[in-house]
Amino acid sequence: MLKCRCGAPLSASPFNRGSRRCCCVRWLLHCCAQPLPLQAAAGSYPTKPIRFICPYAPGGAGDIFTRTIAQKLTEALGQTVVVDNRAGANGGIGTDLVAKAPADGYTLLMGNSGPMTVNPHLYRKLPYDPVRDFAPITQGTSYMYVLVVPPAAPVKSLPDFIKLLQSKPGQMTYGSTGIGGGNHLSGELFNLMTSTKSIHVPYTGSALALAALLGGQINYMFDTVITAVPQLRGKLRAIGVSGAKRASALPDVPTLQELGLKDFALTQWQAVVAPAGTPRPLIERLNREVVKALKMPDVIDRLATQGGNELVGNTPEQFAQVINSDLALYGRIVKAAGIQPQ
Repeated sequence: MLKCRCGAPLSASPFNRGSRRCCCVRWLLHCCAQPLPLQAAAGSYPTKPIRFICPYAPGGAGDIFTRTIAQKLTEALGQTVVVDNRAGANGGIGTDLVAKAPADGYTLLMGNSGPMTVNPHLYRKLPYDPVRDFAPITQGTSYMYVLVVPPAAPVKSLPDFIKLLQSKPGQMTYGSTGIGGGNHLSGELFNLMTSTKSIHVPYTGSALALAALLGGQINYMFDTVITAVPQLRGKLRAIGVSGAKRASALPDVPTLQELGLKDFALTQWQAVVAPAGTPRPLIERLNREVVKALKMPDVIDRLATQGGNELVGNTPEQFAQVINSDLALYGRIVKAAGIQPQ
């Protein structure tokens, strides 16, 4: 029997009847022939402007993140990255738009915890699937919440606060920016882990909720660190933060885990994602550029120092794990809290 130089037996090739090639050669020919068009496309990408959809209105934290990253991608890729604000349905409208966009690397999404990991548990007929319909690129930021009470509140520690809530079941109130928001779910998780029952009072924004807290209409709230920091200078008292680590903007405020709530960990994020099926070389290119941008001093200043975020910049696989973990966490909170899907 004829043998290849590698020692493998030669056999008739399925690609060319009558010729004899070993299995190694057939495999090599097949593999080399397939990726060339994709490699060429990745090498020339991008050849036209990229649309970066922000599922929130201009001026907010999500918009700031989107525009900051868009500017850096424009500089790195040599093509304009255009920000397109598509607000509505708790971020669902813009998110769904990207889910149905061509998977060619020319439509990106500012992914956010709300539409991607909370909405699936709040809506019975969500038009997109956060796992099936998207290709993770990288998690850009992580932000947490801080439990705050008015200075006049008769508590100075977490045990004191829990005792106060337990002594008045169903009488204490906490504010949020709306049903399903991170501060609402932080409050529900706190109720569950401390065996307390406080009443949720939703507002249409953080400013209104904080005003109600300062005015005595509600008793406490979980607010984002960046929003709460200005109010902590004599107006509010911080008890603990919701993350597994202390917030860099509030280094003297312990985590709720440090204070005894061992498994309390709730953070949310901003990220960059693409439609499912986007070629892997394009995902890797975008990942490299966004991660690089997150290490730049001006980006750190805008998103971390001024924005109160922790900057991340992980791999697509690591970010996919975050999405799956948060989907499970919020599913448990929504179910245990009795929040009925709409």
